[in-house]
Formats: sequence, C-alpha cells, structure tokens
Amino acid sequence: VQLVESGGGLVQAGGSLRLTCAASGRPISSHAMAWFRQAPEKEREIVAAISWSGTGKYYQDSVKGRFTISRDHGKNTVYLQMDSLKPEDTAVYYCAYHELGTYYPLEDFGSWGPGTQVTVSS
Repeated sequence: VQLVESGGGLVQAGGSLRLTCAASGRPISSHAMAWFRQAPEKEREIVAAISWSGTGKYYQDSVKGRFTISRDHGKNTVYLQMDSLKPEDTAVYYCAYHELGTYYPLEDFGSWGPGTQVTVSS
C-alpha cells in the first residue's frame, strides 16, 4: 500500500487543520490506520489510531478532546481533524497502516507515507 499525506501548513495557536491520508495500491478498509508525528530531535510518536470499522479509536493523551481521527472506506482515505492547535503540536505528521483490523499492538504500524509538515505559531 502507498500512503500520501496532505493538508499540513502553518497555523496560529488555537487554529485548526484537517490532514488527509490517501491510500493506493490496495483497499485499506479491513485494516487499522493511524497518524504519527515526529518533532525535530524527538522520536516518532503515535497521535491517533482507528480500527477497520471506525468504531474503535485511540488517542494520545495530549491530543484527546482536540483531535479526531476518521476514515472513508469509499475513498480509501483517513483523516485527522486537529482543533485548538498548540505550538507543541508542531511536527511532521505521518499516516501509517496496520496489517490487522485492530490497532494493537501499536508497534506494528508501518508503510509510512512521506509526511506533511504542521507548524503552529504562538
């Protein structure tokens, strides 16, 4: 599967962005998907994950209540709605694919896209 992220950009603190992950090469409808991010000089970390059905969702504590992950099976696409953005959300955001329909174990996500830069100014 090939993943391509889009929707990043520069936004002021408190603003919103919607990231899109478009998948090609195979359907992702039966697979869990996730968003990760990597800030400069920091390790990549998971931000949010969604089960194949969309009913199961996981969020990192720092983004709970601000970010929403969703998916559209018909478009083979996953989204990340980011509201109330903070400077500490600045990072390159990556989409990832899981071989299973559930997002556990979180360590088994792979097939990274090239990423999209999100910069939040204070």
